[in-house]
Amino acid sequence: MMANQNETNILEFFLVGFPGLPEKFYSVVSATIFMLYNISLFANGIVVILIILREHLHQPMYVIIGNLALSDLLFDTLTLPKVIAKYWFGDGSLSFSACFIQMFFVHYLASLDSFLIMLMAIDRYVAICKPLRYHTIISNRVVAILCVAFWLFTAVIGFSITALGLWLPFCGPNRIKNCFCALTPVVVLSCTNSASARRTGFIIAMIVHLCPLSFIVFSYIIIVSKIRFSAHPHNWQKAFYTCTTHWLVIGLYFVPRLIVYTYNQIQLIPNADVNVLLICLYTFAPHVASPIIYCLRTEEIKRTLGNVLKRAISK
Repeated sequence: MMANQNETNILEFFLVGFPGLPEKFYSVVSATIFMLYNISLFANGIVVILIILREHLHQPMYVIIGNLALSDLLFDTLTLPKVIAKYWFGDGSLSFSACFIQMFFVHYLASLDSFLIMLMAIDRYVAICKPLRYHTIISNRVVAILCVAFWLFTAVIGFSITALGLWLPFCGPNRIKNCFCALTPVVVLSCTNSASARRTGFIIAMIVHLCPLSFIVFSYIIIVSKIRFSAHPHNWQKAFYTCTTHWLVIGLYFVPRLIVYTYNQIQLIPNADVNVLLICLYTFAPHVASPIIYCLRTEEIKRTLGNVLKRAISK
């Protein structure tokens, strides 16, 4: 018995999705997820392509948005097709290796989003509070270096969190109560006590998300204060509207995420379906909202997209 507890003999995991969902609702859930995936795929894909191909969009803010869109596009492509297959065809199985590869990318790209959103807040802070020094402080080269650094740094974070699960043996249950492989819902299936791994993962996650969030909150408070006391009421109204729409994405991304992380440590909510719903909310909703709020509501990108569509129709 002890020998079995020290080695892994699980060959595959099975994604349960929403544990209490009746089968009659499978088609509705899968159709909703399929629709969200397509919206995210096209919206983020259009943003990435426009920013790459249109030279006048090669500006710091759009470079950051392009990286965020690429990250969200990769995340959704690595997770949502398997969820759709689970509800359409009953194919929710992932090999042991595939599950941990997916876990790496889930934590890698989720951490990357936090730092990219923080970088976006830095860009707005400098643009509004130090406009005369903007091009000195923020340049394409500086932003490109920071983006590459964040891609590399968060890969280390993703590997570190995944390693916490890889060290544990798995020899019993293999049904993951989630829509994708993440540390907590996977390590609870371990043959041994996974409290230490979950606690370490929680500490890493809180640092990774709370540090950027703290800076984002601080920077937006300064931005709002700066414009609130400016001599131009129109600027205040415009900035307030912009900040509000940005805060919608930030709120969707951070608030449910921090609630779920805390809940998974103290287990206040016994409903697994609520847990999975919140995970899907903070994971996929921002991926759909981000390109619309950050880009498609931006006049320069709307104008560029309109010109491209007009040119395509005229042909």
